Amino acid sequence: MQPLVFRDRDDAGERLGAALEGLRDDDPVVLGLPRGGVPVAARVAEALGAPLDVIVVRKLGAPTQPELAAGAIGEDGARVTNPDVLRLTRTTAAELERVEVHERGVLQRRLERLRAVRPREPLSGRTALLIDDGMATGASMRAAVHVARAHGARKVVVAAPVAPPDVVNMLRHHADAVVVLDEPAEFEAVGRWYRDFQPVTDDEVVRLVHEAMATHTEVVVAAGPVMLPGTLSVPPRPRGVVVFAHGSGSSRRSPRNRWVAERLQSAGMATLLVDLLTDAEAHEQVHVFDVELLADRVGATLDFVAGQHDTKALPVGLFGASTGAAAALWAAAERGAGVGAVVSRGGRPDLAQRRLHEVTAPTLLLVGGDDGTVVDLNRRAAQSLRCEHRLVVVPGASHLFEEPGTLERVADEASRWFRTHLGARLQAV
Repeated sequence: MQPLVFRDRDDAGERLGAALEGLRDDDPVVLGLPRGGVPVAARVAEALGAPLDVIVVRKLGAPTQPELAAGAIGEDGARVTNPDVLRLTRTTAAELERVEVHERGVLQRRLERLRAVRPREPLSGRTALLIDDGMATGASMRAAVHVARAHGARKVVVAAPVAPPDVVNMLRHHADAVVVLDEPAEFEAVGRWYRDFQPVTDDEVVRLVHEAMATHTEVVVAAGPVMLPGTLSVPPRPRGVVVFAHGSGSSRRSPRNRWVAERLQSAGMATLLVDLLTDAEAHEQVHVFDVELLADRVGATLDFVAGQHDTKALPVGLFGASTGAAAALWAAAERGAGVGAVVSRGGRPDLAQRRLHEVTAPTLLLVGGDDGTVVDLNRRAAQSLRCEHRLVVVPGASHLFEEPGTLERVADEASRWFRTHLGARLQAV
């Protein structure tokens, strides 16, 4: 069979993205190896609707044989060593330390520029999809696999347009899966398999990563006589849009809501965080617990989303917290098929009790295990729901999910729920 030749890195990335389609529902983070792997990774991220980041690694070459990887370093202090190479080359700890000091300086300079525009995407518990434009020896990719695992990746998949068979076989012993489009026996060099193999600059890496991030726009939602400020964030090729309805004492500026919204954006969801009450109304308890008023304003926000160019064709989900969860469920009951999924975080669904049986959207109730009364309220509410639903009690979490790891659990559960239910609606369009 004639070996593949790629037009350029964009062409290679598009073909590789098609081959990786089966990972779309694995909540992958696409990580390009700078520099050449990043343009390929950008096309893969677009194809999968996944976040794009880079994994910056520096090989720690053995002092006597620099081509051998005695270890690798990555950002946030990630460090791995290869005991076999250290023993084979008789490399001492002091010698390896000197190599690391030099490589750490190179790594830090590259990271400072990159992370100024793109904070590191968390890998803990997620699938890391490592992409390069080709693998001649696999040394850099093997180092990247080790660093991804050190950052907590649940699963590591290596992918490239081209690599020799022995390198592919070697990497299968390190990664959970390896996907390569072509494995020519006579490899020679990566550039041989591209018609256009121009060098990639640091400027281009920064541009590609920046362009893949969500755009954020301050908006105003008209709700009857009042105007509600909001923040609309749209990632590249969104697969849905999630409207946030926060509870009492919170706002669209809430660090917790914004953090969850960023995780949803990384999963390919546009988000709209909006203040459902004016500043004056927010100080009056009568408005804070007026679920019908809040639900009407959630409805106005849904109308706004339906009128925006970037979101009008997208399936819609609602994310509610505390009293905002009741408003989200009430609005879902009124809108019927217009709402594709609902997630409640520490919610008070009991405040929408008389409308719960009318909710048709698949509903996920997330509640902290230490939030005693609210746990009971959610259990009783779940019994009233006639739609597909699930109750998840997060162990050790209080009402605000402030304990370490608990908000991450919320974001992961919500991301999977929206990707499953809104993704199915998008495919049906």
